[in-house]
Amino acid sequence: MQTIINAVDKHHQLILDAERYIWKNPETGYKEFKTSAYLEKHFLELGYDLVMADGITGFYTVLDTGRPGPEVLVLGEMDSIICPSHPESDPETGAVHSCGHNVQSATLLGIAAALKEPGVLDEMCGRIRLCAVPAEELLEIEFRSQLKADGKIKYFGGKTEFLSRGYFEGVDVAFMVHASQKGFMVTKGWVGCMAKKVIYKGKAAHAGGSPWNGRNALYAATCGLNAINAIRETFQEKDVIRVHPIITHGGDMVNAIPEVVTMESYVRGSTFEGMEAANRRVNQALCGAALSIGTNVEIVDFPGYAPQYSDDEMMQVCADAAALAVPEMPFSVHNVIASGSTDMGDLSSVMPVVQPYMPGVEGTSHGNDYYVVDPELACVTNAKWQLTMLKLLLKDGGARVKKILENYQPPFASTEEYLTYLDSLNDSGDRILYREDGTAEIRL
Repeated sequence: MQTIINAVDKHHQLILDAERYIWKNPETGYKEFKTSAYLEKHFLELGYDLVMADGITGFYTVLDTGRPGPEVLVLGEMDSIICPSHPESDPETGAVHSCGHNVQSATLLGIAAALKEPGVLDEMCGRIRLCAVPAEELLEIEFRSQLKADGKIKYFGGKTEFLSRGYFEGVDVAFMVHASQKGFMVTKGWVGCMAKKVIYKGKAAHAGGSPWNGRNALYAATCGLNAINAIRETFQEKDVIRVHPIITHGGDMVNAIPEVVTMESYVRGSTFEGMEAANRRVNQALCGAALSIGTNVEIVDFPGYAPQYSDDEMMQVCADAAALAVPEMPFSVHNVIASGSTDMGDLSSVMPVVQPYMPGVEGTSHGNDYYVVDPELACVTNAKWQLTMLKLLLKDGGARVKKILENYQPPFASTEEYLTYLDSLNDSGDRILYREDGTAEIRL
């Protein structure tokens, strides 16, 4: 432990400077140009050879111990959220790190620096892959849709995109530590989500002079929201369903019946089966609302993130490393599924993963009172903890990784099988066909 402690402490200021720089330069997903360049510069100065993500932000590097063994992936997310009311948000974009990803990036840099110090790798075998990954927060759907249309990305989540590009090929297990105001802990996992874009299509008319000549897309949309609310009690607790739509465009001018109204939403759930069933019910509610007003509705469904399940043995590694690296702090293991979503779930569909939590921040996640209040704990101590996890996983010929892999039952047999399933969730198009005889056909 002393070797790890000394190695991290040597780069104490590098870590804290990185946390502050990234906090002051927040950028949303696939726009993390300053953050990616900052990390790239320091990784190169440390002597790492980098594989840059082609056409987008982010990179990875592989450190080989020179001894045969498994490969462990350590991730740090770079993107921010958008919260214009935060006092320190970017005045032009509203971006701010009310998610703690600045902590992750700074800690990743600290781990990279410490791994270059004498003695740190002595008891480890195999390979360590360090990855600065973009776009964990699933937002700015229009922007990412355009990136996809332009062929720059295939998936909205950075980890899913990296997975599809083969950037994680050869990895055996993966972990990442998230900053938290809830304590020093690990949970069993997170729900997944499907993402939706909903476009109600009506008919414009003079709102005062001849509203009867129009078909009000806004009224159809509000009926759709009410219909979703009416079915919430039918979702079963075991599926941890969450649906939270917003209207992103409600009309063009007050003196015209709204012709086009757009909405975005997630449908979250603890299993793919639960999400798909709930999504079908949501589509039924949206279509029924459109039919009642005589409008149409285009629904674009696309995969968000998979449910994330933390591997039990990986959770134990977190606890064991915490007892060694931070013995003065109690560490908690919670066997619950939280109701947020992360693209770490996509990795958990094909490999054992874990995402524990380190304190050092306070306020509301994604809110305007979120701050890093103890960067020493959140970043420096965090780096020592993660290096201890690496050591436990890769010492003794990688015995713990081998045990994890022996007991692991992947939800999908391969990355290819998983991505094929993910692609099958894509669906789009108008959902109502109005016939001349007055009947209609609905496609859910």
